[in-house]
Amino acid sequence: MTVTRLAAWLAVPARWYLAGVFVGACLHKIADPRSFALDIATYDILPLALINLIAITLPWIELGTGGMLFAGWRVRTASFLVAVMMAVFMLALLIALTRGLDMSCGCFASQGAEEEDPISSLTVLRDLVWFGLALFVFAFDRGRLGLDRWLQRRSA
Repeated sequence: MTVTRLAAWLAVPARWYLAGVFVGACLHKIADPRSFALDIATYDILPLALINLIAITLPWIELGTGGMLFAGWRVRTASFLVAVMMAVFMLALLIALTRGLDMSCGCFASQGAEEEDPISSLTVLRDLVWFGLALFVFAFDRGRLGLDRWLQRRSA
């Protein structure tokens, strides 16, 4: 088996893992957009006028991209969107860390929640790994075990 074929097969579990991360991350945000809006506001990066819009739309984008990755539908588009989101998330985390903010990242639980996720250099490292996985999926996923492959075969 060539390295490229191996990478194409390894991209499938990487794609499913990222799908799980993004679906898992959006659940508390969809359930409680008010708390997520407060998490976003705590970063003190965005104008207040955008916070509610982002708190309402971002979780649904995360759910959509996670669903697309899990189903293997438009994988390159979904993995590109995940990579862009991860880059933005890392930038926000780095800004918060340089400002010395002691806060939850808002990634999987809101500020004050029992399972809150405080920001640290490990949070940035974790996001960097997910960014790399998204790029790996973008580069090597060939639609195996997904709708892209099924649709491709059906149209042929």
